[in-house]
Amino acid sequence: MKRDFTWVQSLGILFDNHKLFIGAQKTSTWDDSVDRVALEFDREPIILPEGEGSQWKSEASRLTITRTRNTNAVEIEVEDNFKIKALVVPITEKDSRMHNYGITREDCFAHLDMSFKFYALSSSVNGVLGQTYASNYVSRAKMGVLMPVLGGNKEYSSSNLFASDCDVAQFTGQSLEGNSYANFKDANLNCASSGLGGHGVVC
Repeated sequence: MKRDFTWVQSLGILFDNHKLFIGAQKTSTWDDSVDRVALEFDREPIILPEGEGSQWKSEASRLTITRTRNTNAVEIEVEDNFKIKALVVPITEKDSRMHNYGITREDCFAHLDMSFKFYALSSSVNGVLGQTYASNYVSRAKMGVLMPVLGGNKEYSSSNLFASDCDVAQFTGQSLEGNSYANFKDANLNCASSGLGGHGVVC
């Protein structure tokens, strides 16, 4: 490809002493009745029965995963920490023609459309997008750039999906229980391929 495109295919989420994985399984052709969501908790696969409303819970970690459609859509919540809504979607042939994505018959580029809600962001939050929720955030992006990216490999590159070894990492693996949330504000973040005019998103 002559252009760089960004789709989020998987997330590695660290909270307390736990590791949560969510991914979009690769598929050549799209059929929305076939579930393409992959889930693991602490390196063990999560079997979530198909059907809207079905749930998987881990009481000890305060984690609940709920299907919001029969297939390909889940809501993940850790009580008092965060909520993520994730939908596995393909790049359609129409989108590919319009934006020159180069979709092939071998791969429809299944990826995650997501929204996030955080209940416990501190004022020192960081990350490619996370930094924008800091209370003293001032954008360093050059105005007029179609897709500004703040920072790069030096700050945000890590050795694997669950590694917290990038330069700005603050994760300690400690539980949030007992912390005061009085000064925290809810923050919302959307990461999606649709309705963005084809400019893409970096998460």
